[in-house]
Amino acid sequence: MKNKVQFQKGYSLGEFMKNYGSEGQCRKALFHWRWPQGYVCPECGGQSYCSLKTRVVYQCNHCHHQHSLISGTIFSATKLPLTTWFLAIHLTTQAKTGVSALSLRRQLGVSYNTAWSIKQKLMQVMKERDDSKPLSGVIQLDDVYWGGEHRGGKRGRGSPNKTPFVAAVSVNEKGHPIAMNMTVVNGFRSKEITRWAKRHLSTDSHVVSDGLACFAAVTKAGCQHTSIVTGGGPECVSLEPFTWVNTMIGNVKRSIDRTYHAINHKHLPRYLAEFCYRFNRRFVLEDMLPRLCYVAVRTPPMPMRLLKMAEDYG
Repeated sequence: MKNKVQFQKGYSLGEFMKNYGSEGQCRKALFHWRWPQGYVCPECGGQSYCSLKTRVVYQCNHCHHQHSLISGTIFSATKLPLTTWFLAIHLTTQAKTGVSALSLRRQLGVSYNTAWSIKQKLMQVMKERDDSKPLSGVIQLDDVYWGGEHRGGKRGRGSPNKTPFVAAVSVNEKGHPIAMNMTVVNGFRSKEITRWAKRHLSTDSHVVSDGLACFAAVTKAGCQHTSIVTGGGPECVSLEPFTWVNTMIGNVKRSIDRTYHAINHKHLPRYLAEFCYRFNRRFVLEDMLPRLCYVAVRTPPMPMRLLKMAEDYG
C-alpha cells in the first residue's frame, strides 16, 4: 500500500501559476493573509482605509497613517515583484531536499546575492515559526555534530570545526514520526539542554535519549526522561527507540551535502529549521505556500546586515 503522505498530489507549478501568476493575484492573496478579517491600521486600529492613486500604499481614514502592503513584514523594502517572491516560496516549500541560492538565482532570474537574501529570509520565517511550536508527546532525542576535522586539527567532539546541535523527533502512539526539531546549541551541557528544553519541549513530554548525562536536564523543563545506554558503535543507530531521530539526522545531513555542498556554520540554524519546517507540514503540500506567506507577513523585517550575522542559537 502506498504511503499517503509520500504519494499525495502536491501543488504543481501549473496550479501555482494559475493562482499566483500575476502581481494582482499576489497582492490580493497577501492582503487577505495579512488582514484575514479585513484591513486594520497598524497605528490606531482603524478599519476604514483608502488606496492612493499616486503610490501603492494604504491610508487609514481615521489617523491618515500611510503604509504599504509589505511594510513591517519580511518583504519590507524589497524592490522585487511579489510574483518573484511567491515563486521563490513555491520552489522552497515544495522541494523535499531543499533548493540552493544558486538554483534560485537561475530559476528566478535574479543575482546570486538577491537569491541568497531571499533564501535566508524565507528560512528565517520558518525558524521563527517553528521556534514558537514546542514538541510534545514521546520524543526521541540525540546529540549531533555538523562538520569535520581540519587536517592536522583536533579530532572528536572537541574539534573547533564541528557545530553541535540537538535533534528531536516526536512520535505518536504507533511510533510514527509527527514533527521534528533541530537546534544548534552551545555544547552538550546540562545548562544548555535545560534552556533548549524549556523553549522547544512541552512540559508533558516524555523524552527518550541515549546515556549522555546532560540529557537528564530535560526534567528541569518539566519533562519525563528515559535514558537508554546504547554502548556506542554502528549498531546503536539501529535501536528501535531511536529509529526516527537517527533516520531524520541521516536524511537532513545527506540533503544538505547534496543540495548546498557547503554552508557557513553560523547560518546552520536556519538551514536546519528549513528541513524541520517542511517535514512538520508535509501532510498537506498544497497548503505550504499560504501557511508560509501568512507567517511571513507577521515576521519583522530582516535587513542584510542581520542576515549576514551569526544566527542566534535557540
